[in-house]
Amino acid sequence: MWDAATRLLLTSVVELTRAVLPGMKERGWGRILNITSISVKQPVDNLMLSNSLRAAVTGMARTLATEVAPFGITVNNILPGYTRTARVENLAQAIATRDGIAPAEAQARWENEIPMRRLGEPREFGALAAFLCSERASYITATSIPVDGGWIKGLL
Repeated sequence: MWDAATRLLLTSVVELTRAVLPGMKERGWGRILNITSISVKQPVDNLMLSNSLRAAVTGMARTLATEVAPFGITVNNILPGYTRTARVENLAQAIATRDGIAPAEAQARWENEIPMRRLGEPREFGALAAFLCSERASYITATSIPVDGGWIKGLL
């Protein structure tokens, strides 16, 4: 499971980054935007593989951001929280099966932990992604931005 998760969550990012960096450097412009998880700032219970490997992506991105900034390339991460996606629906189903509850109850547990008391919508996440990939975000690099309705309890 570790090998498969490493290929999916870390190696894929490394390989894609290696593929696009030469062209970005030649053009003197580029955007690398990784989608990680809120778990890089506050681990999510029972998600050992995701918590570990997404943190590795974040470390790589932070290091890379410094190296490629002189070429006009930004490197950032978006940390989605509980967002209304097929992945979250599948996770709710798995928890429901494990705990003998309805999937809606599993979702309600998450919503109760989120200060906004709801799941995020993909369009909310997409708006931040579009901005970070735009020219207007040219001075934003080496950062990880949560889209989580306030779920992360940390100060930074």
